[in-house]
Amino acid sequence: MAPSGVAVSARQEVRVDMAGEYASGPRRPADPLGMAPDEMRRLGHLVVDLVIDHFETRADRPAIQQETPEELWKALGGPVPRAPGDPEQAIRTLVESALPHMQHGDHPRYFARVPSPSSFAAVLGEWLGTGHNVIATSWAGASGPTTVELVVIEWLRVLLGMPEGTEGVLVSGGSLANLTAFAAARAELGDGVAYLTDQTHSSLPRDLRALGFPPSHIRVLDSDVTLRMPVGELAEAVAADRAAGLRPLMVLATAGSTNTGSVDPLPEIADLCVTENMWFHVDGAYGAPAALCDSGRSALRGIERADSLVVDPHKWLFQPYDVGCVLVRRPGALERAFSIDAEYLKDTAAARGEVNLRDRSLELSRRSRALKLWLTFTVHGADRIRSAVSRGIQLAEFAEERLHADPVWEVVTPARLGVVTFALSGSGDGAHAARAAALAADGYAAVTSTTVRGRGVLRLCTINPTTTEDDIVQTLARLAG
Repeated sequence: MAPSGVAVSARQEVRVDMAGEYASGPRRPADPLGMAPDEMRRLGHLVVDLVIDHFETRADRPAIQQETPEELWKALGGPVPRAPGDPEQAIRTLVESALPHMQHGDHPRYFARVPSPSSFAAVLGEWLGTGHNVIATSWAGASGPTTVELVVIEWLRVLLGMPEGTEGVLVSGGSLANLTAFAAARAELGDGVAYLTDQTHSSLPRDLRALGFPPSHIRVLDSDVTLRMPVGELAEAVAADRAAGLRPLMVLATAGSTNTGSVDPLPEIADLCVTENMWFHVDGAYGAPAALCDSGRSALRGIERADSLVVDPHKWLFQPYDVGCVLVRRPGALERAFSIDAEYLKDTAAARGEVNLRDRSLELSRRSRALKLWLTFTVHGADRIRSAVSRGIQLAEFAEERLHADPVWEVVTPARLGVVTFALSGSGDGAHAARAAALAADGYAAVTSTTVRGRGVLRLCTINPTTTEDDIVQTLARLAG
């Protein structure tokens, strides 16, 4: 502590307190490569200013932007740097030459695929984790960050209605989260057939193939007229496989399809899985957060019965890339599938009540993705997040109303969980892709061109709460023109 009567800043006070009895000898360099603290601070402040500039002005810039490989290599490539360069100029080169040329998922008129409207509180949490070089792999090596992750998983469990005892882990996103759940299911129940539909996200059958499921054990059903899993046909497929001597293992239901926002009949699928002793998996990578608000909760009824549930907070929970979460209702299932034992890890073995997160997924060296989520919930509260999710649902409903009111458009699938698809009346399929490309080239907005039942359509995903009704009106007008 500082001597009595000597004023010190909060930063200096923390530095003195943390030095404690371990400080000895001359002060060592703060940066392993020799950057001085004053320069670190100056450049850090510059980065903060540049990021906040991005937050303030992103709506005035293109929603998506590309550059040619030649121009990007000219700005960013060259020989390996052998001597020190100007760090401020290097930072500005990244901001001016690299970062603009991408899809800006946080842009209020980025309606393509699934946006990622990240909050600044989450950015702060990400910076803290990166700046402290946080690892979250074992209790012995990271009890604090591990606790933060377990707390965040518990909060997600409660908000999504999963039962007490549900466990989970944070990973990079939905692809790895679904793979993690499938591996846990097979570790618990053995090999067997997985059932999905033609509306299931394309990463899920890829996960199954990567885990070694043969084609004969991946059963793809045709979705019904509402683009949902047909439970009658599912039951028939399960019965036929049992009669053929195969083991029905799990059903892969969707809670918010990427294409149209459709939700499979979760309660009926859950009933069938109980009857047939199958694992009930729900992919809610983008759609599950809708369960936080009343209208979404009604659409997602039955999600709480999942044996495993996937959600991507970097989509509708306002986090920067990357963070996905898998929740598994069977205690210990993740550890039974992924626990690792090696001589050099003996001194980090978990004792009673402790958790080694490395034993819950394929990642051994793993950063903390929980700090940003924890900070977002703590700063804003679940009610504010719930309101922002509800706003995304309402914006899609507004877009549907505008589409119905304009004879140039035909609504193909109604607004569901922040997604609506539509087509130009009387136009061929190629017109939609061309108009989406022209809009992206202009930079005003980005939309997706896709197909629904083989028909070319346009699609809006409206989950950014900073989007305005006028953004939607102007986007539709430009597409129609």
